[in-house]
Amino acid sequence: MQQDMNFLDRNEFNFEPSEEVVKAFNNFDIKKLCFYTRIYGEGKKSIFSDFLSERYDINEQQIILGYGAEDLLKQAVHYFLTEGGSKTMLIPKYSWWYYKSIADEVAGTTLQYPVYENGDTFCYDFEGLKAMVDEVKPKILLVASPNNPTGNGLEPSELERLLQMVQPSTIVLVDEAYASFVSDDTSYVKKLVETYSNVVICRTLSKFYGLPGLRMGFGFVGRGEEMDRFTRYSNKYLGYDRLSEEIAIAALKSEEHYRHVANVMQEAREMYNREIAPLNGFKVYRSVANFILIKYPIELKEALQQAFADQSYKIKFMDEPGINTHMRITLGRREQNRTVCDTILHIAKQQ
Repeated sequence: MQQDMNFLDRNEFNFEPSEEVVKAFNNFDIKKLCFYTRIYGEGKKSIFSDFLSERYDINEQQIILGYGAEDLLKQAVHYFLTEGGSKTMLIPKYSWWYYKSIADEVAGTTLQYPVYENGDTFCYDFEGLKAMVDEVKPKILLVASPNNPTGNGLEPSELERLLQMVQPSTIVLVDEAYASFVSDDTSYVKKLVETYSNVVICRTLSKFYGLPGLRMGFGFVGRGEEMDRFTRYSNKYLGYDRLSEEIAIAALKSEEHYRHVANVMQEAREMYNREIAPLNGFKVYRSVANFILIKYPIELKEALQQAFADQSYKIKFMDEPGINTHMRITLGRREQNRTVCDTILHIAKQQ
């Protein structure tokens, strides 16, 4: 009998939603779908943006909502690359293919800035990036923290350093899809959006809160005329999905549940470092996201792929230049993590 497939290739959620999320779904008043939201009468866009305003202590007018973080990223790239002036966006050397794709959709130019391997992690070359920014004068500088697929993140002080190195005319677009795995301290977000008029920070419920199928993203923007125009462009006149709003609020109220899941993922990181890192030809990189990047001997690729297929597991084998000898593995349940680790150990011993 065919086993159920274990999807550990797209950084999805292999756990259960919180009880609060289940209750929000089961107790939803279906009649609400018969009417548009009434919160627009208060000058607000959504009960979710209102909730986020209180949670982050940020003006509701500086909060944007979208169909996942991918939608917010697309909105920002499409808007800022077409409003006039430069049509150039800088992205990390190793990053999500989607960034270039959405710039291509509006005939934008995408250039990669330096990211270098440093021990068991990857780092931004701030000096090299500063020189590139001064020369190119891009409209958008996109940073991902944590970054997919490398798993490294930026400290709040490093984000501020990036904002200080660009002109106010350059938008610093920050993809923080995985940021909640790093810390529950979000006080720096308020400081950045209140200090800098050219910052857009995007988050999602798809990763830490395990709801990629909900398609709910949120973001924060700086204050200023340009950002006011962007938020008007981004806002939905008739409101947002009323069921998704209530589920999203329930998810953000379930911190304890999702921190427990994050602890299981931390156990997996430690296991991979303890058991896979010492293997000949293998290297395990530090990660602050819900996945881990592992370098492996390329001659084992076919054997690893077949072994995972036999176990009904899907793993992401990277094919980008520079990291085409790496695999990215979503951190799942304990038994899934154990199976992946044992599979790698089995194949490695056959070298």
